[in-house]
Amino acid sequence: MEKFTTLTGVAAPLPVVNIDTDMIIPKDYLKTIKRTGLGKGLFAEARYNEDGSPNADFVLNKPAYQNAKIIVAGDNFGCGSSREHAPWALLDFGIRCVISTSFADIFYNNCFKNGILPIVVSQDDLDKLMDDASRGSNAILSIDLEAQTISGPDGGSITFDIDPARKHIMLEGLDDIGTTLKNDASIGSFENKMQAERPWL
Repeated sequence: MEKFTTLTGVAAPLPVVNIDTDMIIPKDYLKTIKRTGLGKGLFAEARYNEDGSPNADFVLNKPAYQNAKIIVAGDNFGCGSSREHAPWALLDFGIRCVISTSFADIFYNNCFKNGILPIVVSQDDLDKLMDDASRGSNAILSIDLEAQTISGPDGGSITFDIDPARKHIMLEGLDDIGTTLKNDASIGSFENKMQAERPWL
């Protein structure tokens, strides 16, 4: 998994509450178990018209936001079904960070497992960041995970909280398997001891 240390990029404003995983990646795209190629389906029902043409009014189709790396969203982002395809689609599109006042638990956990940083902020801070994100090509935010800060285009900065264990796995780029392998020597030692003491197991 790619490490997350700092990130500077365009932030797209999505001031909608209760964005569920079906909106993030519609069910039509769930036939695959591959993590790649899902970016085209991200927010498909909002990004495309019925004839398949891009919806010019949707934020990620606007020229200033087509290469967004950050989404600033309304409350309760990622609610609904527990499909892991949602963070896969975000990551495949190029989104590495989502900022909101709250996230659905399963989606929040899945983000960390896939290298996306979900940041929880207060409503006041979200309002400031939403205003920053509404500046089109000037909507640049800088995120420093080590310092736990978000800096806006005018130089202002806010801080955010994150669980130290989750912060560590993001900084190190560790998924669940990578985290387990960090303890490979201890696991091997335990298994050898158990084999010697309880060979019948």
